[in-house]
Amino acid sequence: MTNKKPIVGISGSLIIDEGGMFPGYERAYVNNDYVQSVAMCGGVPYIVPMVYNDEIIKEQVKNIDALILSGGHDVNPLNWGEEPHQKLGGILPKRDAYDFKLLKYALEMKKPILGICRGEQVINVCEGGSLYQDLSLIDGCYIKHNQGHLSNVATHTAIIREGTKLHNILGESEIHVNSFHHLAVNELANGYIVCAESKDGVIEAIEKEGEEFVLGIQWHPEMMTKDYPIMQKLFKALITEATK
Repeated sequence: MTNKKPIVGISGSLIIDEGGMFPGYERAYVNNDYVQSVAMCGGVPYIVPMVYNDEIIKEQVKNIDALILSGGHDVNPLNWGEEPHQKLGGILPKRDAYDFKLLKYALEMKKPILGICRGEQVINVCEGGSLYQDLSLIDGCYIKHNQGHLSNVATHTAIIREGTKLHNILGESEIHVNSFHHLAVNELANGYIVCAESKDGVIEAIEKEGEEFVLGIQWHPEMMTKDYPIMQKLFKALITEATK
């Protein structure tokens, strides 16, 4: 009997051509750092492309051992009953619909789930929580949470709560993270806890209560795995869960 490496599905997005030969042409993709981080940490990375048939989405989830919800577009605030703020960025409603179904089936099938940046926000909204549409709407927020360039550089502190799955994975109470977001968790979904915050109180990570491995983080560890070995622990933990 061979030891099969777990298949880690990474939710795909769309690039929509704005010029060239085919304006409006849609291309399925995911950033390569997700793929390489999974491979580096012992998993088999598969990009899971957006489709619009529920039965096919179920089959996509059946065929993976763990799920990474990748970053990207702002989540449409209509999903939690708010109108769009003037500072909301670009949305892609059909991606929201797809990611919500992907997450729903992954939860039903008890697949380990890691949500990264937008992925954390998708978990919170899909499970009944809400988001701040811009960091300027958070009282006391003073840290620069969108560092611009230098994707692999850690620029601010995240405080990890002891006793959480995240603390058990990382083995640290404070870490330094990169940061590329302007939305953040507001009302926390029922059944979830905050497991990390920045020093200005912005939620940096959430996790599902109980034994299930459902973890959402606001930073981008996939961009840091080559230079910060601690970030590899997140992907290794997901892959370990997928083998159980």
